[in-house]
This record gives sequence, structure tokens and C-alpha cells, in this order.
Amino acid sequence: MVVESLETEIDTAVRVVHLASSLCVKVQEKLHLPNGAHVKSKDDDSPVTVADFGVQAIVSWVLAEVFGDQNLSIVAEEDTETLSEADSLGLLGAVSNAVNDALSEAPKYGLPKPDKPLGSTEILKAISRCNSVGGPKGRHWVLDPVDGTLGFVRGDQYAVALALIENGKVLLGVLGCPNYPVKKECLSNGCNQAMKTKSVAKGCVMYAKRGSGQAWMQPLIVGGIPDSATLLKVSSVDDPALATVCEPVERANSNHLFTAGLANSMGVRKQPMRVYSMVKYAAIARGDAEVFMKFAQSSYKEKIWDHAAGVVIVEEAGGVVTDAGGRNLDFSKGVYLEGLDRGIIACSGQVLHEKIIGAVYASWESSSL
Repeated sequence: MVVESLETEIDTAVRVVHLASSLCVKVQEKLHLPNGAHVKSKDDDSPVTVADFGVQAIVSWVLAEVFGDQNLSIVAEEDTETLSEADSLGLLGAVSNAVNDALSEAPKYGLPKPDKPLGSTEILKAISRCNSVGGPKGRHWVLDPVDGTLGFVRGDQYAVALALIENGKVLLGVLGCPNYPVKKECLSNGCNQAMKTKSVAKGCVMYAKRGSGQAWMQPLIVGGIPDSATLLKVSSVDDPALATVCEPVERANSNHLFTAGLANSMGVRKQPMRVYSMVKYAAIARGDAEVFMKFAQSSYKEKIWDHAAGVVIVEEAGGVVTDAGGRNLDFSKGVYLEGLDRGIIACSGQVLHEKIIGAVYASWESSSL
């Protein structure tokens, strides 16, 4: 496969995700203080925070500065409707402060900064610029500003996810995981309290370019970007009895009963590791887990921003990601992963993946999905 250069694209994406992650860390620290950061509910009752809007604004602004806004297509989760409501002036003010604070630090990350602080109109424009719906043709940046907002609000795992799709194919992906622990065991629920303290070494940015056969990880450091990166490699475990299985925390997002039955039928012995956000993909890419399974209720439609960055990182680290029928995920249909066969399965290797696909077919007839 010919690997397109994409040097400017991946360099900019990694730098802006580092910068966005630093914004998230600062906002999350304020969340549990009196008069701290604002949290509102969207129409589907999911929380949205200063960080969601702030990250979307700075990523949009930086991409427009670097690549020009003439033909810039950004598909992202948030819109300005909530921020434009009459009772959201306080939230908009907090977003403006967070954005300008972050952009003032941009040169330390090798990125441009505005000549003067952005006004609220400019910030709303940057957020609303991310109104593309993607599709089979052209180049589209895909952003989930804070994937796992519930985890973010609770002081737990979340991710900043940025990917580039061209003609329906994911070309590169970057995941900022500010609470990702250095020690694998701190991903499990037993370390959640410790994760909320300064005592646990945590924070990284992972990235990969399609066709390179390599995925990389850098530590998050305060006020800049490290000089080096560590090569990521998936686990070599291919025995289900020894595998660690990740699944979403929220029951609404996945059928825990079906995945438990499936794991049991395969001989999985370990309890599932329930983790918020695309950090599940990060865990597989780093070799901290072997399997991520998600079987959402039939009425739920998966969004491309919840998977694009994680999929390419896992695949370039040596893993396999398909739907439950063994087909590659299709990112060419717009905002949703259309035509998904039952669920999503990400694995550390082909052998384990084939065993899971076989178990899905064997278990499906007796399931209630």
C-alpha cells in the first residue's frame, strides 16, 4: 500500500490534540471546585461541558489557520445551539476564557495563535464551522472533542479524538487520553479514586497513519510536546482464557448480558474491564487489553467520531477492528456507521478475532438483541 505523506496533517493533528488535552486537564480540575466549570445537558440528556465546546473551538480554529477555511470540512459532535441559549451566557464566557487561555499557549506546541483574544462571535463561528456531514467523497476531519463526557465529569477516563478521512478511508487518527494511567491495573475500577489524585502517573497522546504499520504514544507534559515517542504494539495473547475484555461502562451503550454470555462461551476467565470512551481502543493498541466488544441496542446508531481515530491506531499497532460479521467499518456514509452488522469487535490479533466472530455466530440465535 502506498503511504501518502500527510506530514503536515499528522504533525498538526498531534500538536492540536496535545493542546486540546491540556485544556481538558485544566477544565476537569475545576469541575469539582465550588463555582467551577459549567455542565449542561443536551437534548438526549447527555452532559456537555466547557471542555467539549472549548476543544471543538480550538481544533477548528487551528485547522482553519493551518489549512485554510475555504474547503475545510470538519465533522464534529457539538453545535452552538446550547451555547446560544439565553441562559448560557455564563457557559459561553467560561468557554471563551478556556479557549483563549489555551490558544495563548499554542506557540509552545508549535501552533499559531491569534493576534488578539478571540471574541465570543469568533468562538461560536469556530464551533459552528464543524457542521460537515462527511460522506464518500473528499477530505473530512472528524472530531469528538470530549469522547466519554460522563467519564470526564466523573473524573474518570475520556479522550480527545481527531481523525482524517479521505474518500471514505481513515488516513490518520490521534487520541488524547489525559487520564490514561501508566500502569495497566489503574484502568480498572479499583483505581478510579486514585486516578482523581496527582499520585498516579497518567496522560498520553496516541497516533497513527494508515498504511505505516506503526502507532506511537507520547506522554502528556505541561506546556508543550515531548521530543520522543514510544512505538505501540498490541498484545500477543490469543487464548481467550487469558484475554482482558473491554466494554462500555454505560449499559445504554452496550448489551452487557450478551457480551458476558459471549465471553463465557469462549472461556474468558477475567472480569470485563469497563472503561469510558475511546480509551478502550487505546488499551488494545498499548497491549493492556486484548478485546473490545460493543453490541448496542438495535435502535442505537454508531457515530463515526466515536471510532475513526481509535480504529486506525489499533490497526496500525497490529490489531483488527471489524463489525460482528467480520467486515471493515464503513466511514463513507456520513455521520453514522451505516450497515453495521450487530456490533463492533476490536482485537489484538487475527487469531483471537476469528474465535470471537465464530462465537458471535454461535451465540446470536439465543440472544435477545
